[in-house]
Amino acid sequence: MFPATCGDTFGSKYAASNAGLLYTAKGTAALIVPYTSVLTTMTGSWHAVFLAAAALNIVAAVMAIFVLKPMRKGYVRPADEPATPATTELARAA
Repeated sequence: MFPATCGDTFGSKYAASNAGLLYTAKGTAALIVPYTSVLTTMTGSWHAVFLAAAALNIVAAVMAIFVLKPMRKGYVRPADEPATPATTELARAA
């Protein structure tokens, strides 16, 4: 879903760069995995890992609502706004 959302938001001109950035973020998240075993060893259960993951999910949701949603409004044309000749040309070329 993230590459599709990224393509819908920013267009196809820089699709490869944007997808690469998304997969870099995915790889960076994979670097966190070894720390979960340390956290499990320190606490003796997986509860702390799940609580940390839930907390990070809440942070991501809050950021999506308050940071990304307003930023995306600047990139996406409203549905009720008429298309300009330039956007019509781009749509025909695609």
